[in-house]
Amino acid sequence: MSSRHAAPRRARAPRHARSLASHGVLRGVALLVTSVVVFGAAGATAVAARMTGNVSDLDLDGLVAAAPTPTSAPDPSDVHAGQPVNVLVLGSDQRDGVNGEIGGDEKGMRSDTTILVHVSADRTRVEMVSLPRDSLVEIPSCTLTDGRTTRAQKRAMLNSAFALGWDQGNDLASAAACTVNTVQANTGVAITDVVVVDFAGFQNMVNAIGGVPMCIAQDHYDEYTGLDIKAGQQVLDGVTALQYARARHGTGFDGSDTMRAGRQQELVSRVANEVLSKNLLTDGAQLLQFLSAATQSLTTNLSVGDLTGLAFSLRGIDRDNIVFMTVPWAPASSDRNRIEWTPAADDLWANIAADVPMLGAPEVPDVPQTPETPGSTDPAPPPPVDQPTETKTPGVDPFTAADTNTSC
Repeated sequence: MSSRHAAPRRARAPRHARSLASHGVLRGVALLVTSVVVFGAAGATAVAARMTGNVSDLDLDGLVAAAPTPTSAPDPSDVHAGQPVNVLVLGSDQRDGVNGEIGGDEKGMRSDTTILVHVSADRTRVEMVSLPRDSLVEIPSCTLTDGRTTRAQKRAMLNSAFALGWDQGNDLASAAACTVNTVQANTGVAITDVVVVDFAGFQNMVNAIGGVPMCIAQDHYDEYTGLDIKAGQQVLDGVTALQYARARHGTGFDGSDTMRAGRQQELVSRVANEVLSKNLLTDGAQLLQFLSAATQSLTTNLSVGDLTGLAFSLRGIDRDNIVFMTVPWAPASSDRNRIEWTPAADDLWANIAADVPMLGAPEVPDVPQTPETPGSTDPAPPPPVDQPTETKTPGVDPFTAADTNTSC
């Protein structure tokens, strides 16, 4: 796979610089989507100011290829106004402190989840694409925070980029920047911002909204994560939701990272719907509780103020326009335990880069025209015919936040 994006690197900025872009969500995706509604409340700026202390700063200036520079002055309420936004959300498998208690202590840090979130320039669409960690991709040479560079790799697993940056750079900025450069090189999509999330924060966010209602199609048990759940309608608390998002082995699972990505997409969709259905906009105490949980341990180059403006600009979005999918893939010819992206992925990335619907324009059905006969009256239209509801499988099929994927 050849490198598609070769934008020039920028000079290293002072350490206080914050921005990945020149103007300068698993939990991160959920935060980005649900804040579409949450940050629309009155007093959002004051709330954002209170949450800023929860967010850790991530300085990637000089480490990644530059994103396009806006041609017009930024809107003070949304620095991205009039521009598409591409946020790379990385779920870090960090096993120390609280995260070690959750996932088991291990040295180092690895990337457990990678999702590209595209927000259209007109703010009518939010599209999310999961990039399985077992994807075989080209990893370009990466610049580390100490100025050293890594050796490029022609074919390696996607999550190796994060590990490479962490192991050789010994910091999160090097790990995140190497992943951003890898995604840009293999997709041609310029990444505007990056968010790194961890285990503990996702648990806190789910608990803050009182759990996530889910229809579980079959019994699941996974000794690695501790998941033990029965089929049926369930309300998952933070611990169980995280176990469900991380599980791959045991009863009810096929061991694949692609199906796990689908479960993560479904969880984020259900979290978004739960926030939309609750009274968070007018319940100040509940709003503050959710935002406090959602921003804990967040590491990003986005300020909470920037996120507030972006989210407020999305306050009118329709659930049908919040779309989830996994990059089109097939088993790798060189290793059946790895995957490679199919040619359909090229069209997907081209659409995202061009800021058009990632699945292409929807087809408009042809309406047959009946010729008029002089003196005749139009017959009554036939009664509508109920169309069967298509069952969509997260991880396999694209779906929206408005879809119900499983029935209990």
